[in-house]
Amino acid sequence: MSYKFEKMTQKEAEEIAYGWHYDGEYAFYNMEADKEDLAEFLDPQFRGETVFTALKEEAVAGFLSISRSDDGVCEIGLGMRPDLTGNGKGTDFLKDGLSFVINQFKPNKITLSVAAFNQRAIKVYMKNGFTAIDKFMQDTNGGTYEFLRMESNVK
Repeated sequence: MSYKFEKMTQKEAEEIAYGWHYDGEYAFYNMEADKEDLAEFLDPQFRGETVFTALKEEAVAGFLSISRSDDGVCEIGLGMRPDLTGNGKGTDFLKDGLSFVINQFKPNKITLSVAAFNQRAIKVYMKNGFTAIDKFMQDTNGGTYEFLRMESNVK
């Protein structure tokens, strides 16, 4: 595994929330774009034991959030440091994140939601065994946006 996942510290949460800024349409993912999401991300009690920092060579490279339901489904959220996106590193990040989730949480299915415009991420997810199951609209970042819900059965 080239990425190591550890419980997120407050310092790491603040670094991500205030220091990561994406360009163009991907600015949608800037933490400061949604005050409610920002407050949750910065709250150590809210993060609890379910938000992890992805470290590569001891540097913060991404994060992974996990929500596990009683029926063994893990819903994940992923974020990669802006300077690492768009250059073919997403597959390794996703694969390592999935391995971590499977080893730590033993799900029978993994789901995620991604903004429908983010074709870059959708291609990575599909290439790695996720299929689209539905679309939905969600209020966030001061507007209403279309999202794609995807799932992968754990083998």
